[in-house]
Amino acid sequence: MKRILALFLCLLVPTIVFASSSNGYKVIYDGGSLPNIKTGAKLEMTLGEKDIHFLQDGHEIKVIPAAAITEISYGQDVHRRIGTAIGLAVVSLGVGALMALSKSKKHFVGLTWQDGDQKGGFAMQCDKNDYRGVLAGLEGLTGKKAVDSDAMTVKN
Repeated sequence: MKRILALFLCLLVPTIVFASSSNGYKVIYDGGSLPNIKTGAKLEMTLGEKDIHFLQDGHEIKVIPAAAITEISYGQDVHRRIGTAIGLAVVSLGVGALMALSKSKKHFVGLTWQDGDQKGGFAMQCDKNDYRGVLAGLEGLTGKKAVDSDAMTVKN
């Protein structure tokens, strides 16, 4: 009985792992020109041979040809965890004070494109573990170098 159970688990675990894996990146839509998509919507971005696919709940919502990409930008949003610190300060003042010193980062990637007469662009939030992979994949597919939006200065 133990051997049957062991064999069953040896076959089941790899099947579950491969069934749940995908070749795309999980991103969060942060705003832009995609119609009918709300800010904060969870999307999956997959890189094809000559285009970029965006899916929501398994349905394809946008395909952007790699040749149409005009700019790739990236940036970070760094903020302190004040809300968490206040909540912890109620329980333990010392832990709450230490939490107020910690920082949180959000990583954003922006795309702009022009495909014939259609122009568009949007920003997406990437997971901290996928951020560099998304940038490397987009740069490799499009041949464009990503621009650091934090280093750009605006002059009035």
